[in-house]
Amino acid sequence: MPTTPPAPTRGLARWLLAAFALLCLLLGLIGVVVPGMPTTVFILLAAWAAARSSPRLHAWLMAHRLFGPMLRDWQEGGRVSRRAKRSATLMMGLCAAIMPLTGAPTWAMVTAIGSMAGVLVWLWRRPEPEPEHQEAP
Repeated sequence: MPTTPPAPTRGLARWLLAAFALLCLLLGLIGVVVPGMPTTVFILLAAWAAARSSPRLHAWLMAHRLFGPMLRDWQEGGRVSRRAKRSATLMMGLCAAIMPLTGAPTWAMVTAIGSMAGVLVWLWRRPEPEPEHQEAP
């Protein structure tokens, strides 16, 4: 069941949240084309901040053909599509495979790979949307 967004905040907080929403949207859009850069988390943050600062931006995000279904699935129970889970797994696996080639210190690689593994465990435990709501593979 969809929830209604909270009433927008006022004053400086509203402008700061709007700026944060736009920054997250920009980072999410960059993540669409840059491997290893997350998209979903930034779009979720953009929607959260927009719901509190810009009803117009929030409505645009919710109606967007790519972001809207993902946001509605999340809003309706923290659901994540299997396609998004597979994509995240593939990208994190690619990043983990490339990391040794960067010359990063061992502790940094272990920390990054451990963090990615933790996120993937959490992600795969999230419920999936009903088949009629799920994106096409």
